[in-house]
Amino acid sequence: MDHFYWSLIIILFIVSFIGLVYPILPSVLFLIGGFLLYGFVFTFDEFNWLFWVIQGLFVVLLFGADYLANMIGVKKFGGSKAGIWGSTIGIILGPFVIPVFGILIGPFLGAIIAEFAVNKKEWKEAVKIGFGSVIGFISSVITKGIIQIIMIVYFFIVI
Repeated sequence: MDHFYWSLIIILFIVSFIGLVYPILPSVLFLIGGFLLYGFVFTFDEFNWLFWVIQGLFVVLLFGADYLANMIGVKKFGGSKAGIWGSTIGIILGPFVIPVFGILIGPFLGAIIAEFAVNKKEWKEAVKIGFGSVIGFISSVITKGIIQIIMIVYFFIVI
């Protein structure tokens, strides 16, 4: 039966990585779900207050990395708050509107449309901002992937 539970824990961890590119899946919840499943099925003895504080700090880093990478990507290429919001909406809606490629096209178009509609940017400048939003998203995925790997490695060190 242990194999079954370990398989579920590993599946939760894998789904957390899928959530990096499909933001509709809450990566953090799947990671924590894996930790909690281990605790309920096996034992919570290894999970002292330090474990939860460290994992909590990593969760804060995950949320911060998501927001900061998007903001820096858009701002660095000349975008405004409207571009950041448009990009964020595009990240969420993109995969539903355009399966597979929507995760990259969504933030790109979202930033362009927002900059056009709100700030009346020129086409060339809006496209540049859209490109920045994609760079920000890719940076966010890489950063969050590294943080999630660290969280999982720390989990295995503790247990």
